[in-house]
Amino acid sequence: MPAVNAWYRTFQFFFNLGARVLPWRKALPIKGAGAIKKIPGILAKDGVTRAMVVTDPGLMAAGIAPRILEVLQEQDMPYTLYSEVQPNPTTDMVNEIYDLYCSSGCNGFVAIGGGSSMDAAKGAAARVKRPRKTIQQFKGLFKVLGRIAPFVAVPTTAGTGSETTIAALITDSATHHKYSIMDLSLIPHYAILDPELTLGLPPHITSTTGMDALTHAVEAYLCWTYNTAESKRFALDATALIARNLELVYQDGGNVEARGEMLEAAYKAGFAFTRAGVGNIHAIAHTLGGLYNTPHGLANAVILPIVLEDYGTKVHGKLATLARVSGLADDTTPDEAAAKAFIWNIKYLNEHMQIPAGFDFIKDEDVEQMITWALKEANPLYPVPVIYNRERWRRVIEKIRV
Repeated sequence: MPAVNAWYRTFQFFFNLGARVLPWRKALPIKGAGAIKKIPGILAKDGVTRAMVVTDPGLMAAGIAPRILEVLQEQDMPYTLYSEVQPNPTTDMVNEIYDLYCSSGCNGFVAIGGGSSMDAAKGAAARVKRPRKTIQQFKGLFKVLGRIAPFVAVPTTAGTGSETTIAALITDSATHHKYSIMDLSLIPHYAILDPELTLGLPPHITSTTGMDALTHAVEAYLCWTYNTAESKRFALDATALIARNLELVYQDGGNVEARGEMLEAAYKAGFAFTRAGVGNIHAIAHTLGGLYNTPHGLANAVILPIVLEDYGTKVHGKLATLARVSGLADDTTPDEAAAKAFIWNIKYLNEHMQIPAGFDFIKDEDVEQMITWALKEANPLYPVPVIYNRERWRRVIEKIRV
């Protein structure tokens, strides 16, 4: 293993050198209550004459997506609606959106919802840009290239950060393998951070998406090599905002100010992990999404404290810093104690917000497949604090099973 690990670290070193010269950008944030009213003007300014609106049935039934459709209608922006996105969007869904986009003459995207709607729309945008490729052929890094059609992301949860990331997570309809499409061109052009869209979200959605954002911030901050001063600052800011607001919005879904701060936290955490990377927590969570359709935020919330404990002393210094910005420790607290306080608080939040400590649905016969997929996803790309081999993956997965 030492030779293999050395190869992984060498790959990460040279990948980082290349990443430093890439044209990184951020989605332009449009913040504040009522920000959705600016969407038609943004689209028109970018030359969009018919928007492909992508959302899910739940947001349609809740009346959230129809509010945005009404804004488009009032300001004479034509649109075509695809409202059948399900959690962990599949290749079949992406192809349906692409076909509808082409047949109705759309030339821009509005993705409304959490990560699933945005990922599905990003996948379709990749196909629009490179119509000769199948969606499976975009798997991995930098397979899209070039500017995609104007893309407005409208998050309705404060968690995924997809409104500012390079990634689209797609599940193969045939194999159930969940994989990433990653390309700088998939970063949305605009992020509409309107807290009114998140008011009244069910507590379990508020909790799991909030823990999703926290996982993004934590993994980004722990990653070796790829981090920049800006991504580290955004990860710290996001962690502090979540510590201050997550319990508050869980208990009081109508707090507009706190909802706005959670949206900002998700946006900053999304940028942080886009630039710095994620790690072993996500590698396992993606296997659960692909095999069992486990909501991504829920998977991350359960796995986060288990993996942080498994990392041990390798992460105590950085977790101590996160504990201090979260108000869980001060400069006089030893790093080990501060790190353990940070992990304890994650467990407390999970229990308080009725997130389980593990999952009882992981089948014995699926564990080897989970390990294989996690290994392939994490190595050599993710600059994780601890590189896992098959036995360590198995040990951690067993701790997730209850």
